Amino acid sequence: MAEDIEEKIRRLRELGRVSVEEKEEKVSVAPIPRPSPPRRPSRLGRLRERERRKRIIIGTSIIAVILIAVVVGVYMTYQNRAAKQLQEAKLAKIKEVNQYFTGELENDAMKIQLINQINQAKSIEELEKIDVKAIAEQRKAQLEQERLQKELQQARDMKLSQIEQSFELLLSQPLPEDIKSEAVQALNQLKEKVKSAKTKEEVSLIDPNPYLLELWRDYYYYLIDTAPTQKVILKKGTEKSIYTKAEAKYVLSKVTDFTELLQYTIEKAEMVQVALVLPRENVNGAFLSSGDKVKIFAQINSTTVQKIADEGYVNMVLFLTDSGVIAVSESQQETKKIETSSQTSYSDQYSESYAPGDQSISYEQNKGESHSTTQSSSQTISASYTYNVALNEILKAIAANKIAAADEVKEQLSRYKWKVFDLEQNTGLLATEPTAKVLVIVEVPAEFVEDILKYRDALYITKIAG
Repeated sequence: MAEDIEEKIRRLRELGRVSVEEKEEKVSVAPIPRPSPPRRPSRLGRLRERERRKRIIIGTSIIAVILIAVVVGVYMTYQNRAAKQLQEAKLAKIKEVNQYFTGELENDAMKIQLINQINQAKSIEELEKIDVKAIAEQRKAQLEQERLQKELQQARDMKLSQIEQSFELLLSQPLPEDIKSEAVQALNQLKEKVKSAKTKEEVSLIDPNPYLLELWRDYYYYLIDTAPTQKVILKKGTEKSIYTKAEAKYVLSKVTDFTELLQYTIEKAEMVQVALVLPRENVNGAFLSSGDKVKIFAQINSTTVQKIADEGYVNMVLFLTDSGVIAVSESQQETKKIETSSQTSYSDQYSESYAPGDQSISYEQNKGESHSTTQSSSQTISASYTYNVALNEILKAIAANKIAAADEVKEQLSRYKWKVFDLEQNTGLLATEPTAKVLVIVEVPAEFVEDILKYRDALYITKIAG
């Protein structure tokens, strides 16, 4: 619009200049009659002509000035009106910006740039080309995309860190080359999946646990196969159990949760022998034989019993010599009485004792006779013997070569314990006190020894039947 007004003013100026030039040409180029010789104008005529031209020029100039003034006035009026309309349009457009750029867009840089662009617009047509709503929606979509991309990157970084930490423990183990290579390959595959994921949901669905479950299980199988013993111990928390290698692999194959599998540790089942002195009632009544398979429990308190050793073997059971004393006593007595009128008295006493080692044997005999005039007499014969055998003292005497028939005694003693136990089983009668102490030597994995010694005064040894 402004360009059109300037073009019109330029044309008016050119038209004013042309009209003046034409008038000057008409005045100055007036044809002189050729036939008549040129007449020299008079001085007065020249003055009049000059005055006339001067008036023409002044009039033309005045008309041009008036036209220019009119045109400038119209132009200025139009310009002021256009400027006012442009300013109003800018304010409306800025109001529209404030309407659409709210919330997260309120302080956005795009809002400031848009307002600056509106303020710098030169025309309403230029303002109308600015689609505030479309720009706001585009900016919102852009910010949403940036937010999603940022969240996606954060999810990727978190998942990558989680995967690396999960594999770090496995890769720090002394893995064989094949398992290590497989673990590194699985790690790289998982990282590539995370980096190529397009959404957070895709990232969250990437789970390293199935890979780790299989890799850890393979590593545990490797530890079981390379164990130097025929059996291994699986530990899970405070629980410890002994298995054959095939049984241990079967137990681990049933574990389907990666975190549960990591709770297991594998130890070699190195067998050691432990000697325990326990009441007979705590050792299966001492009815155990060498080679019997047993389990060991502990009475923790009045209500709690804990399994200490999952499996062990009896090596030897000894019946302690101070657990009992063999005592035997016998007596015999015979009395005769005769009465006569005469009285005669007679008495005789005889005693004998013998002690091999700590064994004592005594013999005593008393005789008495009496006669009177009334012919009365009496005779009493009695005999008794007792012996007490302390097993430990007999062993000491045999060791010191202070007992007769030592070989026979040793043979008898070697069968004494088993005779007692066999008789008890056969007769159903308990000859030895349940609290009598017995020494039992058991063979158990070394892993169980610490707990066995910890609860040695509260142990129960049970025989595995079948």
